Amino acid sequence: MGVSITQFRRDIFDLVSQALDGTEVWVVYKGRRFRIAPENQPSSRLARITPLEVVSPESPQLDDELLRGEMTQAWEKDWADL
Repeated sequence: MGVSITQFRRDIFDLVSQALDGTEVWVVYKGRRFRIAPENQPSSRLARITPLEVVSPESPQLDDELLRGEMTQAWEKDWADL
């Protein structure tokens, strides 16, 4: 797909999303062509998801007292700021 620089400016987010989905996007500016492509092409949208670290309450490595102390400090600070 080839677009002018004006159309690229107008539809930048849509065109970048299309490039992420695998569509070749070419921008023409002053007679020169530029290709918009992701640096690393993941295999699917699912592969681009960033994993989230989850703490399980049943985890044997979880130090309840340390965690409880950190949580208490955090909420006390939040309440003190009000």
